[in-house]
Amino acid sequence: MPGTMKGTVSSRQQQLVGRILADCIKYITLLCICVMSVSVRLFSVVKYESVIHEFDPYFNYRVTQFLTKDGFYELWNWFDDRTWYPLGRVIGGTVYPGLIFTAGSIYKILHALNIPVHVQEVCVFTAPFFSAFCALACYGLVREVRGVGAGLLAAMFMGMVPSYISRSVAGSFDNEGVAIFALVNVFYLFIKTVNTGSLKWATLLVVGYGYMVMSWGGYSFIINLLPIYCLACIFSGRLSSRLYVAFAPLIVIGTLSTASVPVVGFNAVLMSEHFGAFFAFVVLHVAMLVRFLRSTLGARQFLVLVTSMLTAIGIASAVGLSVVVGYVLRSPTLGWTGRSLSLLDPTYASRFIPIIASVSEHQPPNWSSYIMDLHVLVLFVPAGLIACFTRRSDGAL
Repeated sequence: MPGTMKGTVSSRQQQLVGRILADCIKYITLLCICVMSVSVRLFSVVKYESVIHEFDPYFNYRVTQFLTKDGFYELWNWFDDRTWYPLGRVIGGTVYPGLIFTAGSIYKILHALNIPVHVQEVCVFTAPFFSAFCALACYGLVREVRGVGAGLLAAMFMGMVPSYISRSVAGSFDNEGVAIFALVNVFYLFIKTVNTGSLKWATLLVVGYGYMVMSWGGYSFIINLLPIYCLACIFSGRLSSRLYVAFAPLIVIGTLSTASVPVVGFNAVLMSEHFGAFFAFVVLHVAMLVRFLRSTLGARQFLVLVTSMLTAIGIASAVGLSVVVGYVLRSPTLGWTGRSLSLLDPTYASRFIPIIASVSEHQPPNWSSYIMDLHVLVLFVPAGLIACFTRRSDGAL
Protein backbone atom coordinates (compact mmCIF):
# COMPACT_ATOMS: atom_id res chain seq x y z
CA MET A 1 0.00 0.00 0.00
CA PRO A 2 2.71 2.60 0.81
CA GLY A 3 4.52 1.62 -2.39
CA THR A 4 1.35 2.21 -4.40
CA MET A 5 0.82 5.65 -2.81
CA LYS A 6 4.44 6.54 -3.43
CA GLY A 7 4.10 5.52 -7.08
CA THR A 8 0.92 7.62 -7.45
CA VAL A 9 2.60 10.71 -5.95
CA SER A 10 5.62 10.23 -8.20
CA SER A 11 3.36 9.92 -11.25
CA ARG A 12 1.54 13.12 -10.35
CA GLN A 13 4.83 14.95 -9.90
CA GLN A 14 5.99 13.78 -13.30
CA GLN A 15 2.74 14.95 -14.88
CA LEU A 16 3.09 18.34 -13.15
CA VAL A 17 6.69 18.72 -14.32
CA GLY A 18 5.64 17.69 -17.83
CA ARG A 19 2.87 20.31 -17.93
CA ILE A 20 5.22 23.03 -16.65
CA LEU A 21 7.84 22.07 -19.23
CA ALA A 22 5.23 22.03 -22.01
CA ASP A 23 3.96 25.46 -20.96
CA CYS A 24 7.52 26.84 -20.91
CA ILE A 25 8.19 25.52 -24.40
CA LYS A 26 4.88 26.94 -25.63
CA TYR A 27 5.51 30.43 -24.24
CA ILE A 28 9.11 30.50 -25.46
CA THR A 29 7.90 29.47 -28.92
CA LEU A 30 5.29 32.23 -28.90
CA LEU A 31 7.93 34.73 -27.83
CA CYS A 32 10.20 33.64 -30.68
CA ILE A 33 7.29 33.96 -33.13
CA CYS A 34 6.57 37.49 -31.91
CA VAL A 35 10.24 38.47 -32.24
CA MET A 36 10.33 36.99 -35.74
CA SER A 37 7.11 38.78 -36.73
CA VAL A 38 8.52 42.15 -35.70
CA SER A 39 12.05 41.55 -37.02
CA VAL A 40 11.11 40.64 -40.59
CA ARG A 41 9.21 43.93 -40.88
CA LEU A 42 12.16 46.13 -39.89
CA PHE A 43 14.17 45.57 -43.08
CA SER A 44 13.44 49.02 -44.50
CA VAL A 45 14.50 50.71 -41.27
CA VAL A 46 17.69 48.66 -40.96
CA LYS A 47 18.72 49.16 -44.59
CA TYR A 48 17.60 52.77 -45.02
CA GLU A 49 16.11 54.82 -42.19
CA SER A 50 12.99 55.33 -40.10
CA VAL A 51 10.59 57.00 -42.53
CA ILE A 52 6.88 57.01 -43.34
CA HIS A 53 6.09 55.40 -46.71
CA GLU A 54 3.49 56.40 -49.32
CA PHE A 55 0.72 59.01 -49.27
CA ASP A 56 -1.97 57.56 -47.01
CA PRO A 57 0.48 56.61 -44.23
CA TYR A 58 1.90 60.15 -44.32
CA PHE A 59 -1.61 61.60 -44.06
CA ASN A 60 -2.26 59.36 -41.03
CA TYR A 61 1.03 60.57 -39.58
CA ARG A 62 -0.05 64.22 -39.94
CA VAL A 63 -3.35 63.45 -38.23
CA THR A 64 -1.52 61.67 -35.40
CA GLN A 65 0.74 64.70 -35.01
CA PHE A 66 -2.32 66.92 -34.67
CA LEU A 67 -3.82 64.48 -32.15
CA THR A 68 -0.74 64.48 -29.92
CA LYS A 69 -0.54 68.29 -29.94
CA ASP A 70 -4.20 69.32 -29.69
CA GLY A 71 -5.91 66.32 -28.11
CA PHE A 72 -8.63 63.83 -28.98
CA TYR A 73 -11.57 66.22 -28.81
CA GLU A 74 -10.09 68.79 -31.18
CA LEU A 75 -9.43 66.06 -33.76
CA TRP A 76 -13.16 65.48 -34.27
CA ASN A 77 -13.67 69.10 -35.32
CA TRP A 78 -10.46 69.59 -37.30
CA PHE A 79 -10.85 70.87 -40.85
CA ASP A 80 -7.65 70.10 -42.76
CA ASP A 81 -7.26 72.61 -45.59
CA ARG A 82 -4.13 70.85 -46.94
CA THR A 83 -5.87 67.59 -47.80
CA TRP A 84 -8.03 67.23 -50.92
CA TYR A 85 -6.84 70.72 -51.86
CA PRO A 86 -8.52 73.10 -52.54
CA LEU A 87 -11.67 71.59 -51.06
CA GLY A 88 -10.18 70.50 -47.73
CA ARG A 89 -11.36 67.66 -45.53
CA VAL A 90 -13.29 67.34 -42.27
CA ILE A 91 -11.05 64.84 -40.50
CA GLY A 92 -13.33 63.73 -37.68
CA GLY A 93 -16.12 62.57 -39.98
CA THR A 94 -14.05 61.02 -42.79
CA VAL A 95 -11.38 58.85 -41.15
CA TYR A 96 -11.43 55.57 -39.24
CA PRO A 97 -9.72 56.75 -36.04
CA GLY A 98 -8.52 53.40 -34.66
CA LEU A 99 -4.98 53.58 -36.04
CA ILE A 100 -4.57 57.24 -35.13
CA PHE A 101 -5.95 56.79 -31.62
CA THR A 102 -3.73 53.75 -31.09
CA ALA A 103 -0.53 55.54 -32.09
CA GLY A 104 -1.53 58.67 -30.18
CA SER A 105 -2.28 56.66 -27.04
CA ILE A 106 1.05 54.82 -27.29
CA TYR A 107 2.84 58.16 -27.68
CA LYS A 108 1.14 59.65 -24.63
CA ILE A 109 1.77 56.53 -22.51
CA LEU A 110 5.47 56.51 -23.42
CA HIS A 111 5.79 60.20 -22.52
CA ALA A 112 3.92 59.64 -19.28
CA LEU A 113 6.63 57.07 -18.48
CA ASN A 114 9.31 59.68 -19.31
CA ILE A 115 10.32 57.90 -22.53
CA PRO A 116 10.92 60.80 -25.00
CA VAL A 117 10.04 59.14 -28.30
CA HIS A 118 9.13 61.22 -31.34
CA VAL A 119 5.65 60.64 -32.73
CA GLN A 120 7.15 59.64 -36.07
CA GLU A 121 8.96 56.70 -34.48
CA VAL A 122 5.75 55.55 -32.86
CA CYS A 123 3.97 55.67 -36.22
CA VAL A 124 6.79 53.82 -38.00
CA PHE A 125 6.90 50.93 -35.52
CA THR A 126 3.18 50.57 -34.71
CA ALA A 127 2.39 48.12 -37.53
CA PRO A 128 5.38 45.77 -36.91
CA PHE A 129 4.56 45.44 -33.23
CA PHE A 130 0.89 44.84 -33.95
CA SER A 131 1.93 41.99 -36.24
CA ALA A 132 3.14 40.22 -33.10
CA PHE A 133 -0.25 40.78 -31.47
CA CYS A 134 -1.90 39.43 -34.62
CA ALA A 135 0.21 36.27 -34.41
CA LEU A 136 -0.93 35.79 -30.80
CA ALA A 137 -4.57 36.33 -31.79
CA CYS A 138 -4.18 33.80 -34.61
CA TYR A 139 -2.68 31.34 -32.12
CA GLY A 140 -5.66 31.77 -29.83
CA LEU A 141 -8.14 31.35 -32.69
CA VAL A 142 -6.64 28.12 -34.04
CA ARG A 143 -6.02 26.76 -30.53
CA GLU A 144 -9.74 27.02 -29.81
CA VAL A 145 -10.44 24.97 -32.94
CA ARG A 146 -7.62 22.42 -33.16
CA GLY A 147 -5.30 22.69 -30.18
CA VAL A 148 -1.98 24.16 -29.11
CA GLY A 149 0.21 22.60 -31.82
CA ALA A 150 -1.96 23.84 -34.67
CA GLY A 151 -2.17 27.24 -32.98
CA LEU A 152 1.62 27.59 -32.86
CA LEU A 153 1.92 26.69 -36.54
CA ALA A 154 -0.82 29.18 -37.45
CA ALA A 155 0.89 31.94 -35.44
CA MET A 156 4.19 31.25 -37.17
CA PHE A 157 2.62 31.35 -40.63
CA MET A 158 0.70 34.52 -39.78
CA GLY A 159 3.93 36.22 -38.77
CA MET A 160 5.72 35.38 -42.03
CA VAL A 161 3.02 35.36 -44.74
CA PRO A 162 4.07 37.86 -47.46
CA SER A 163 0.61 39.38 -47.98
CA TYR A 164 0.47 40.47 -44.34
CA ILE A 165 4.09 41.65 -44.29
CA SER A 166 3.33 43.99 -47.20
CA ARG A 167 0.59 45.70 -45.15
CA SER A 168 2.49 45.92 -41.86
CA VAL A 169 6.10 46.70 -42.74
CA ALA A 170 7.82 49.41 -40.72
CA GLY A 171 6.80 52.82 -42.03
CA SER A 172 3.53 51.57 -43.53
CA PHE A 173 1.35 53.53 -41.16
CA ASP A 174 -1.96 52.56 -42.72
CA ASN A 175 -5.23 51.23 -41.30
CA GLU A 176 -4.41 47.62 -42.09
CA GLY A 177 -1.44 47.81 -39.70
CA VAL A 178 -3.78 47.47 -36.72
CA ALA A 179 -6.99 46.40 -38.46
CA ILE A 180 -5.78 42.94 -39.48
CA PHE A 181 -4.96 42.23 -35.84
CA ALA A 182 -8.36 43.59 -34.83
CA LEU A 183 -10.10 41.38 -37.42
CA VAL A 184 -8.35 38.16 -36.31
CA ASN A 185 -8.90 39.14 -32.68
CA VAL A 186 -12.68 39.47 -33.20
CA PHE A 187 -12.86 35.98 -34.69
CA TYR A 188 -10.80 34.60 -31.81
CA LEU A 189 -12.97 36.27 -29.18
CA PHE A 190 -16.14 35.11 -30.93
CA ILE A 191 -15.02 31.46 -31.04
CA LYS A 192 -13.81 31.73 -27.44
CA THR A 193 -17.23 33.04 -26.38
CA VAL A 194 -19.03 30.31 -28.33
CA ASN A 195 -16.88 27.63 -26.68
CA THR A 196 -17.22 28.99 -23.14
CA GLY A 197 -20.52 30.89 -23.07
CA SER A 198 -18.86 33.40 -20.74
CA LEU A 199 -20.16 36.95 -20.44
CA LYS A 200 -16.61 38.06 -19.74
CA TRP A 201 -15.50 36.93 -23.18
CA ALA A 202 -18.69 38.33 -24.72
CA THR A 203 -17.81 41.73 -23.25
CA LEU A 204 -14.29 41.52 -24.65
CA LEU A 205 -15.80 40.50 -28.00
CA VAL A 206 -17.96 43.64 -28.13
CA VAL A 207 -14.98 45.81 -27.19
CA GLY A 208 -12.82 44.12 -29.81
CA TYR A 209 -15.49 44.59 -32.46
CA GLY A 210 -15.79 48.27 -31.55
CA TYR A 211 -12.04 48.66 -32.02
CA MET A 212 -12.28 46.87 -35.37
CA VAL A 213 -14.99 49.28 -36.55
CA MET A 214 -12.85 52.23 -35.51
CA SER A 215 -9.87 50.84 -37.40
CA TRP A 216 -11.08 49.81 -40.84
CA GLY A 217 -14.10 49.72 -43.13
CA GLY A 218 -13.47 45.99 -43.55
CA TYR A 219 -15.57 45.45 -40.42
CA SER A 220 -18.43 44.84 -42.88
CA PHE A 221 -16.88 41.46 -43.69
CA ILE A 222 -17.18 40.46 -40.03
CA ILE A 223 -20.76 41.62 -39.67
CA ASN A 224 -21.68 39.50 -42.70
CA LEU A 225 -19.64 36.37 -41.91
CA LEU A 226 -20.75 35.96 -38.29
CA PRO A 227 -24.50 35.96 -39.16
CA ILE A 228 -23.80 33.24 -41.75
CA TYR A 229 -22.10 31.22 -39.02
CA CYS A 230 -25.03 31.83 -36.66
CA LEU A 231 -27.58 30.66 -39.23
CA ALA A 232 -25.44 27.61 -40.04
CA CYS A 233 -25.41 26.65 -36.35
CA ILE A 234 -29.17 27.09 -36.06
CA PHE A 235 -30.07 25.02 -39.13
CA SER A 236 -27.46 22.34 -38.43
CA GLY A 237 -28.80 21.65 -34.93
CA ARG A 238 -26.01 23.39 -33.02
CA LEU A 239 -28.19 26.03 -31.37
CA SER A 240 -27.09 26.67 -27.79
CA SER A 241 -27.15 29.32 -25.10
CA ARG A 242 -23.42 29.82 -25.73
CA LEU A 243 -24.17 30.90 -29.30
CA TYR A 244 -26.78 33.33 -28.01
CA VAL A 245 -24.33 34.86 -25.52
CA ALA A 246 -21.77 35.30 -28.29
CA PHE A 247 -24.02 36.67 -31.03
CA ALA A 248 -26.90 38.64 -29.50
CA PRO A 249 -24.88 41.18 -27.44
CA LEU A 250 -22.53 41.66 -30.38
CA ILE A 251 -25.37 42.71 -32.67
CA VAL A 252 -27.08 45.03 -30.18
CA ILE A 253 -24.13 46.69 -28.46
CA GLY A 254 -21.86 46.32 -31.49
CA THR A 255 -24.33 48.16 -33.70
CA LEU A 256 -24.62 50.97 -31.17
CA SER A 257 -20.83 51.27 -30.96
CA THR A 258 -20.61 51.19 -34.77
CA ALA A 259 -23.10 54.04 -35.06
CA SER A 260 -20.99 56.01 -32.57
CA VAL A 261 -18.06 56.15 -35.01
CA PRO A 262 -18.63 59.36 -37.04
CA VAL A 263 -17.42 57.96 -40.36
CA VAL A 264 -20.04 55.17 -40.10
CA GLY A 265 -22.88 56.86 -38.24
CA PHE A 266 -26.39 55.75 -39.16
CA ASN A 267 -25.04 53.57 -41.95
CA ALA A 268 -24.85 50.93 -39.25
CA VAL A 269 -28.63 50.52 -39.51
CA LEU A 270 -29.38 51.92 -42.98
CA MET A 271 -26.98 50.02 -45.25
CA SER A 272 -27.79 46.61 -46.73
CA GLU A 273 -24.49 45.22 -45.44
CA HIS A 274 -25.92 45.11 -41.92
CA PHE A 275 -29.36 43.69 -42.73
CA GLY A 276 -28.08 40.13 -42.73
CA ALA A 277 -26.95 40.53 -39.13
CA PHE A 278 -30.37 41.83 -38.11
CA PHE A 279 -32.06 38.94 -39.91
CA ALA A 280 -29.87 36.38 -38.15
CA PHE A 281 -30.56 38.18 -34.85
CA VAL A 282 -34.33 37.73 -35.34
CA VAL A 283 -33.98 34.10 -36.46
CA LEU A 284 -31.83 33.35 -33.40
CA HIS A 285 -34.49 34.70 -31.04
CA VAL A 286 -37.25 32.79 -32.80
CA ALA A 287 -35.21 29.59 -32.59
CA MET A 288 -34.50 30.14 -28.89
CA LEU A 289 -38.21 30.81 -28.25
CA VAL A 290 -39.22 27.62 -30.07
CA ARG A 291 -36.65 25.67 -28.10
CA PHE A 292 -37.99 27.08 -24.81
CA LEU A 293 -41.61 26.32 -25.70
CA ARG A 294 -40.73 22.76 -26.73
CA SER A 295 -39.16 22.13 -23.31
CA THR A 296 -42.10 23.54 -21.32
CA LEU A 297 -45.23 22.55 -23.28
CA GLY A 298 -46.73 19.25 -24.25
CA ALA A 299 -46.53 18.03 -27.82
CA ARG A 300 -50.13 19.03 -28.70
CA GLN A 301 -49.97 22.51 -27.13
CA PHE A 302 -46.53 23.07 -28.63
CA LEU A 303 -47.73 22.21 -32.14
CA VAL A 304 -50.76 24.52 -31.91
CA LEU A 305 -48.78 27.41 -30.46
CA VAL A 306 -45.86 27.07 -32.87
CA THR A 307 -48.23 26.92 -35.85
CA SER A 308 -49.95 30.12 -34.76
CA MET A 309 -46.67 31.80 -33.93
CA LEU A 310 -45.06 30.88 -37.24
CA THR A 311 -48.10 32.16 -39.11
CA ALA A 312 -47.91 35.51 -37.32
CA ILE A 313 -44.15 35.67 -37.84
CA GLY A 314 -44.56 34.84 -41.52
CA ILE A 315 -47.04 37.67 -42.01
CA ALA A 316 -44.87 40.12 -40.08
CA SER A 317 -41.79 38.98 -42.01
CA ALA A 318 -43.57 39.48 -45.35
CA VAL A 319 -44.56 43.01 -44.37
CA GLY A 320 -41.07 43.77 -43.04
CA LEU A 321 -39.42 42.28 -46.11
CA SER A 322 -41.56 44.37 -48.44
CA VAL A 323 -40.61 47.51 -46.50
CA VAL A 324 -36.91 46.61 -46.63
CA VAL A 325 -37.06 45.77 -50.35
CA GLY A 326 -38.85 49.05 -51.05
CA TYR A 327 -36.21 50.94 -49.08
CA VAL A 328 -33.30 49.14 -50.78
CA LEU A 329 -34.70 49.64 -54.29
CA ARG A 330 -34.67 53.40 -53.74
CA SER A 331 -30.86 53.30 -53.74
CA PRO A 332 -29.01 53.00 -57.09
CA THR A 333 -26.50 50.67 -55.37
CA LEU A 334 -29.24 48.72 -53.51
CA GLY A 335 -27.89 49.99 -50.20
CA TRP A 336 -24.43 48.43 -50.64
CA THR A 337 -21.18 50.38 -50.25
CA GLY A 338 -18.59 50.54 -52.99
CA ARG A 339 -16.31 48.21 -51.01
CA SER A 340 -18.88 45.42 -50.93
CA LEU A 341 -19.96 45.96 -54.54
CA SER A 342 -16.34 45.76 -55.66
CA LEU A 343 -16.05 42.45 -53.82
CA LEU A 344 -19.23 41.02 -55.35
CA ASP A 345 -18.51 42.46 -58.79
CA PRO A 346 -14.79 43.11 -59.54
CA THR A 347 -15.74 45.23 -62.55
CA TYR A 348 -17.91 47.63 -60.52
CA ALA A 349 -15.14 50.09 -59.65
CA SER A 350 -13.82 50.26 -63.21
CA ARG A 351 -17.31 51.07 -64.50
CA PHE A 352 -18.52 53.51 -61.85
CA ILE A 353 -15.58 54.66 -59.67
CA PRO A 354 -12.55 54.96 -61.96
CA ILE A 355 -10.43 56.80 -59.39
CA ILE A 356 -10.62 53.75 -57.11
CA ALA A 357 -10.04 51.34 -59.99
CA SER A 358 -6.88 53.24 -60.90
CA VAL A 359 -5.18 52.19 -57.65
CA SER A 360 -2.98 49.15 -58.25
CA GLU A 361 -4.14 47.27 -55.14
CA HIS A 362 -7.73 47.43 -56.43
CA GLN A 363 -6.88 45.71 -59.71
CA PRO A 364 -8.00 42.08 -60.21
CA PRO A 365 -4.91 39.97 -59.37
CA ASN A 366 -3.38 37.20 -61.43
CA TRP A 367 -3.46 33.66 -60.10
CA SER A 368 0.29 33.84 -59.60
CA SER A 369 -0.28 36.67 -57.13
CA TYR A 370 -2.04 34.29 -54.75
CA ILE A 371 1.02 32.04 -54.77
CA MET A 372 3.36 34.97 -54.15
CA ASP A 373 1.17 36.48 -51.42
CA LEU A 374 0.28 33.29 -49.56
CA HIS A 375 3.53 31.43 -50.30
CA VAL A 376 3.72 28.07 -48.52
CA LEU A 377 0.24 28.51 -46.99
CA VAL A 378 -1.29 27.48 -50.33
CA LEU A 379 -0.08 23.94 -49.66
CA PHE A 380 -1.77 23.86 -46.25
CA VAL A 381 -5.25 24.96 -47.39
CA PRO A 382 -6.49 21.40 -48.16
CA ALA A 383 -5.03 20.11 -44.89
CA GLY A 384 -6.77 22.90 -42.97
CA LEU A 385 -10.15 22.16 -44.55
CA ILE A 386 -9.79 18.43 -43.85
CA ALA A 387 -8.76 19.15 -40.25
CA CYS A 388 -11.89 21.23 -39.67
CA PHE A 389 -14.13 18.37 -40.82
CA THR A 390 -12.30 15.58 -39.01
CA ARG A 391 -12.95 17.08 -35.55
CA ARG A 392 -16.34 18.71 -35.86
CA SER A 393 -17.17 21.33 -33.26
CA ASP A 394 -18.74 24.74 -33.04
CA GLY A 395 -15.33 26.34 -33.55
CA ALA A 396 -14.47 24.14 -36.56
CA LEU A 397 -17.79 25.03 -38.19
